[in-house]
Amino acid sequence: MNSVVIKKGIAEDARFELKDGAGSDAVHTTPIYAYAVCRLRTDSGLEGVGLAFTLGAGNEMVCKAISYLVKHLEGREINELMADFGKTYKAMVDDPNFRWLGPHKGVVHLAVASVVNACYDLWAKSKGLPLWQLLIELSPEEIVNTLDFSYCEEVLSKQEAISLLNSKNNGKMERKKILDLGYPGYDTSIGWFNYSDEKVADNIKKAMDMGFTAMKLKVGSKDAARDIRRAQMVREIAGDKATIMFDANQQWNLQQAISICKELLPLNPYWVEEPTHPDDVQAHVTLAKEVPVDLALGEHVPNKVIFKNFLQSGCMSFNQVDAVRVGGISEFILISLLSKKFEVPVVPHVGDMGQIHQHLVLFNHITMDHPALLLEHIPHLKQYFQHPVQIIDGRYKTPQEPGIGAELIGY
Repeated sequence: MNSVVIKKGIAEDARFELKDGAGSDAVHTTPIYAYAVCRLRTDSGLEGVGLAFTLGAGNEMVCKAISYLVKHLEGREINELMADFGKTYKAMVDDPNFRWLGPHKGVVHLAVASVVNACYDLWAKSKGLPLWQLLIELSPEEIVNTLDFSYCEEVLSKQEAISLLNSKNNGKMERKKILDLGYPGYDTSIGWFNYSDEKVADNIKKAMDMGFTAMKLKVGSKDAARDIRRAQMVREIAGDKATIMFDANQQWNLQQAISICKELLPLNPYWVEEPTHPDDVQAHVTLAKEVPVDLALGEHVPNKVIFKNFLQSGCMSFNQVDAVRVGGISEFILISLLSKKFEVPVVPHVGDMGQIHQHLVLFNHITMDHPALLLEHIPHLKQYFQHPVQIIDGRYKTPQEPGIGAELIGY
């Protein structure tokens, strides 16, 4: 295998304004989809590209943090680096000049995500493989060596993770059928917050024509009656057999969440997403006890420790960990392992528009035996990616290009 040495890491600030209400939710009313991009330049001509997702001016701060963190990688050969990547990951998240700013959350951790994702991209490219194929061909020992188990050992040790992965070998060939079938998607763009009722109704029909049987509506309005009316409309148009979800983007306090979730229950939601503040584990526990509704959590959960707490609490029905939000693919995999131990399915939030997560859900299903439930689909930046996700009949077509699919046109 040819040596691929990282010569220099750089950061780039990529921002895309969305139009006509696309991407809007109860808090991000005028979103600018933005990526803090990490590029790892090498002596071989290959380049690793990683992303962290932000929503505007904060992108600049994340880029500055990337420019600092890449010093941990420069001069390293990628395959040697990834053979024991857990140690480098820990060195980055515990860098003494940055740790006070987190730890393991906020601007610095988003920068870690971009840097880490660039490492996995370069690793896969160095082998000429798409990320999903690289990951499913790794041994359990090789997988866990890319992870940092700090603060999670009492729940899942490195050896336990190896045993868990080994225990899932049976059935792996059967689960590989998903590669031909395509991973099922759900349309998160039918009901952005700023869309009119008429546009939502039209989008539902378009989504169903594209083969989607699952779709999501943004709620969290100051007028709860608006949320209930629109939710009822989605159920009526989509039909009783459709899978529908409601996303409040953290806008309710606990009492509001209890009250509104009770009103949504008759509509048979597959889940209610981010009903209250994302750090408030106990509020979610109380909500889950008060209302028999499944909760989808994790879009704004920053790290493995808080995910561990949510999983231990029993209130999380669906784990929405996002690899461009937590500390990149490495932490995503660890959180997926924790989630598998607690038998909570992983249905990622896709700040990357599904580009990276289409690989990760295949790995989760084939290697960890996570159920192949759904993967969010957001099409608004499709024209900006060199190799955009492909959806056929509501399913993600398995990507074949080497790497993680993060390359943006013009960056």
